[in-house]
Amino acid sequence: MTIDEITQPGTADNGIDIDFLRSARDMLTAQPEAAAFEWRVRNTWVNGTHSTSVCRDFHGLAAEQEHRSTFIFDTDHPEIFASADNGATPTEVVLAALAGCLTAGVAAVAQQRDIQLRSVSAEVVATSDVRGVLGIDPDIRNGFSRVDVTYAIDADATDDDIRALVAQSQKRSAVFDIVTNPTNVAVDVR
Repeated sequence: MTIDEITQPGTADNGIDIDFLRSARDMLTAQPEAAAFEWRVRNTWVNGTHSTSVCRDFHGLAAEQEHRSTFIFDTDHPEIFASADNGATPTEVVLAALAGCLTAGVAAVAQQRDIQLRSVSAEVVATSDVRGVLGIDPDIRNGFSRVDVTYAIDADATDDDIRALVAQSQKRSAVFDIVTNPTNVAVDVR
């Protein structure tokens, strides 16, 4: 690498404002209290196993925030479970969240490393045994027994660089952490 290459600004354009991310990191290092976020989803039962979740507002940067648009997700179960199939299953929504978080990380890390992405796609496959959910066998867990995420990435990078992008994304992914580490979850009734 020449001195000109070191001092030249990056040429990758993956739709990530890396200068903003760097300044946000500096600001949150100086003001760690602003890094405390509260994410909210409000869910309403519709009928049967169908419910609707709404994402509208959250707390972050020491203030109340609103999304530019309200996001609505319908969840249900498929007809093979005697349901109406009005939306993805809640477990599929978790997998979509995992894929979305990891893929966002791939784009951000690629931008940071000045790697131009041409295409990124992921397939997420999870296995579970529904006998646990149905109460047939108490020794079978209700959740996934395994989750496999497989990426196909076309980029101006070596295979090792691409593997490093994915590894760094995995290391920084909030949803990967949520899925792979225990989280305290309190369920209450008002």
